[in-house]
Amino acid sequence: MSRWDDWGWTSAPKRPPPEHGIKMKKAGVTWWGQRWLEALERVLAGDSKRLARGRTYARAGRTHDLVIRGGEVTAKVTGSRPRPYVISLKLGQLDEDVWTKAIAGMGGKAQYSAELLAGSMPQDIDAVFRAAGVSLFPQRREDLVTSCSCPDWGDPCKHVAATHYVLGEALDRDPFLLFELRGRTKEQVLGALRATRGSGKAGARRPASPSTKQRGKSEAPGVVPEVPGVRMGRLSSADYDQPRAPLPALSFSFDAPELEGAVLRQLGTPSSWGGQEGPGEVLAPQVRAAAAVARRIALQEGGEDAAPKPRAKGAARASKRRGR
Repeated sequence: MSRWDDWGWTSAPKRPPPEHGIKMKKAGVTWWGQRWLEALERVLAGDSKRLARGRTYARAGRTHDLVIRGGEVTAKVTGSRPRPYVISLKLGQLDEDVWTKAIAGMGGKAQYSAELLAGSMPQDIDAVFRAAGVSLFPQRREDLVTSCSCPDWGDPCKHVAATHYVLGEALDRDPFLLFELRGRTKEQVLGALRATRGSGKAGARRPASPSTKQRGKSEAPGVVPEVPGVRMGRLSSADYDQPRAPLPALSFSFDAPELEGAVLRQLGTPSSWGGQEGPGEVLAPQVRAAAAVARRIALQEGGEDAAPKPRAKGAARASKRRGR
């Protein structure tokens, strides 16, 4: 059986995908994964037909043995020939000065550290790298070097495109792979962020203790001086609820709202609501009455809607006997 492929007539049927192939389900579900896939179309500027065939290969699980080491990605793609094709993707590594500035920028905002520790890439992370003079994502053709052992001279070929799509799905699951492609592992980035947040500034040294300055002793080069700690005073169980200092005077006002049921209107109608009238109209009288009672209780005002007074124990027992 002969078949025409990208390189001419071949008599061998297309080999099935390997059992350990990586089947891409849906790449680009996160914003950083989408940005990575956009680089394939913008930076590589590949032929649309080859990109489409690459997506088909990725969904079929023809990409396998994917390895990410430093700034290089290697993989194998099973095609029509007996031996799988060997693919390589290389991203330009960011130098030490760029990483120092980027870590300092990320450490300057607690939100960056919180999102990264939660396994998410901050939406404006690239602004930090742009401030250092680069972009975290490939911008030029020189930023992304690809190679494949297949005889197709197209750039990218469908095997490179398949690997690129599979890698995009891997980036969706682990955004730290993007840092690793640029020269820093997850442990290195998080460790540098912790050090930056702990010192208050990237590369800043901790201030020396007053006792060291008073004695006039010089610090050894490269040694971080010890920061004086806070000593807690003794606290007994009787003093636990007592304030250490007089509390400031506080005043509260409980004015009636200018617009009744504003919160209900802001919440809107739930999708599961089946009434003809909205929840704002149905619940507004109850909310209004509850707010009036709460305001009277807070202002210690009387009234029929005020909080009920507790009954005596004897009266409570008598009512229970009558209810039997």
